[in-house]
Amino acid sequence: MPPPPPAASARFPDAPPAPGDRRTTVPAESAAETTRRLRPIPAEAPAPPPAPAPPSETPGVERPFVSFGRPETYDDSVRVRRRSGRTRPRTLAAAACVVLGLGLIGGAVTGSWLTGDSSAGTDARSEFAAAGELWHSVPVDQLFPPTVQGEGAGPGGADRTWTRVAVAPDTGCANAFDPLLRKALAPVGCLRLLRATYTDATRSLVTTVGLLFTKADATAMTSLKARFQKEGLDRRTDLMPRPYAAEGTVAAGFGDEQRASWTVSVLTDAPVVVYAVSGFADGRAVTDPQPAQDAMKSGATTAPAQAGLGHDAQGLADRVERGFRKTVTSATEKPS
Repeated sequence: MPPPPPAASARFPDAPPAPGDRRTTVPAESAAETTRRLRPIPAEAPAPPPAPAPPSETPGVERPFVSFGRPETYDDSVRVRRRSGRTRPRTLAAAACVVLGLGLIGGAVTGSWLTGDSSAGTDARSEFAAAGELWHSVPVDQLFPPTVQGEGAGPGGADRTWTRVAVAPDTGCANAFDPLLRKALAPVGCLRLLRATYTDATRSLVTTVGLLFTKADATAMTSLKARFQKEGLDRRTDLMPRPYAAEGTVAAGFGDEQRASWTVSVLTDAPVVVYAVSGFADGRAVTDPQPAQDAMKSGATTAPAQAGLGHDAQGLADRVERGFRKTVTSATEKPS
């Protein structure tokens, strides 16, 4: 027996309900419903604005409310809760990663500092130690070149050229300094002293340059430099270095009384003190010696300043120091 045909309402949706059909008919014009806030909920396809619902076909019976969407307030709150639920754990996780990363980095840095495992610190210590051994392994011509060019090193920016006239044998410091200077340098000790004397292009001025290799570590050198700067020991006339006078040269008469200008530089990246002292080649005595810093000032009228002896002392000391630093760098470079 074939199944009974479907009801007319199923076959013809727009047909009126058959007798006995209990469905509630919703007119087509109410396809777009409203929420309790009276805001339209869009249907799947665009639809014209809703028209006022017609009066109920049955007097005294209200049309039922039909809606397929949740109110916006519910959707917004759900979205906020869901977004908050997703964002907060992610934020906390990211913050935890940052804190953990900083902790690891800080721990690594602190550990290397405590153990002295820093490559930069190791290189610096190696370079410092290597610098202290160069006095017996580097040729004298490398430490004290036969000719030194001083571009712009003279008064008013004039060029200078210095020629080496003598090299002193490497010795200790027993008679190399005046008693007060020897006492000032005592905290760092004296390992070896190297000296050379130069003359200018006119052969009327002479300058002795010295490299004092100490027995000190970097801390002691730093302390000595700070003391020289604080107490102005490099500017005191009773702390002038002594020159090296070589017989048979233009510097033969360059003694203590001929000292006119000087400079002393305590290095902290090498156990070395660099100094220079200049004077006249004719053996004249100088009654008003002046530190190089003062003799190089514009307007200085002393005899050392007028002759450019401050420029000679400072210029030669600077260039010998630069050459020494280059030698240290070459000696400690690692092959690539």
